[in-house]
Amino acid sequence: MSRAPSSAKIGKGMLIASWVLILGLLTVFFSDLLDQQNNPNSAPASQTNAQGAKEVRLQRNRYGHYVANGKINGHSVVFLLDTGATSVSIPETVARKIGLHRGREQRVSTANGSVTTYTAQLDSVSLGHISLHQINGHINPHSDEEEVLLGMSFLKHLEFTQRGDELILRQYQ
Repeated sequence: MSRAPSSAKIGKGMLIASWVLILGLLTVFFSDLLDQQNNPNSAPASQTNAQGAKEVRLQRNRYGHYVANGKINGHSVVFLLDTGATSVSIPETVARKIGLHRGREQRVSTANGSVTTYTAQLDSVSLGHISLHQINGHINPHSDEEEVLLGMSFLKHLEFTQRGDELILRQYQ
């Protein structure tokens, strides 16, 4: 003989389901908030100024870095601007995702010592409306990060000005 579940068991199950739903929603909300604090430039503000230069304005993140979404060869990536990096440094996991292949082996000096990387010629690198072509980069198999270091092989073609927590990049035509 089967018995119908008691209303107390149903109520308890609904209470547990409600808490699970609330915790899930809070996790999603706070995860998005933390992502926004790490990368306040998911859609970098771009414009053309009165002199005809393309400008991109970036906000500093809570850690004092400039992180922004951009593109390499048309594929979306997250950049960490690094004026101390000689070239665009792409972690190997990111390079695989966007279809880059290792070039010749080379040794580079990093903050963590000397490592072996592989050259990569990037057809295009874009940050907001600023886009440059045939940029030198390298694939770094030793980096566990998901962020691409946007180094001087890209930045040397731009003028940049920092005011407070904002960095303004300009590309003159």
